[in-house]
Amino acid sequence: MFILGLTGGIGSGKSAVSDYLGKQGITVVDADIIAHRLTADGSPLLMSLKEALGGWVLDDQGRYDRAAVRARVFNDPQTLDRLNAIIHPAIHQAILDELDGSQSAYTILSVPLLFEGRHKSPNLLSLCDHVLVADTSAETQRQRAAKRDGHDPAQIQAIIDKQISRAQRLALAQDIGADILVNDKTLDDLHQALDTLHQKYLAMAAQHDSK
Repeated sequence: MFILGLTGGIGSGKSAVSDYLGKQGITVVDADIIAHRLTADGSPLLMSLKEALGGWVLDDQGRYDRAAVRARVFNDPQTLDRLNAIIHPAIHQAILDELDGSQSAYTILSVPLLFEGRHKSPNLLSLCDHVLVADTSAETQRQRAAKRDGHDPAQIQAIIDKQISRAQRLALAQDIGADILVNDKTLDDLHQALDTLHQKYLAMAAQHDSK
């Protein structure tokens, strides 16, 4: 199996990339989607979080309160570590299960913090045979994130600050021979670039699987 890691900063267009390639018949394993599913109302993982961290992880309706959790752990590394110790193993196992079930020519593993977690365990970057980095300017990131999520500028900047810098991300991409997809034009332009990359990845996957 050939696994293509997909990463990039907030508002870089990762979802647009995975959506388009998904329409070409490529399986997309999305870490964010998995995390949301595992913390759905009444899920075993959500109950484990409540038991370990307290009822503050839930809102008044008993749902996972992402905003409250995000605010709580922002300046509380100890609580963040406890949270991650519960969530990350479950997400990692679910990712492995979905990868194992993929039947497409290659499989996309979409992880926003793929590079940030490269020195941690589990290391999702080590699962990838190749990496595609979606890239755009910081200003475009802010504009897209504000339009998509409705976050205010301070919230968006806080998310950006928790990620490695654009310069670091691009340097790491170059170090490992990743593809860098500059996504600062129209959706049609993005799709044209992805058509070319898709053919490249089909060829890489065929060569990989023939070994």
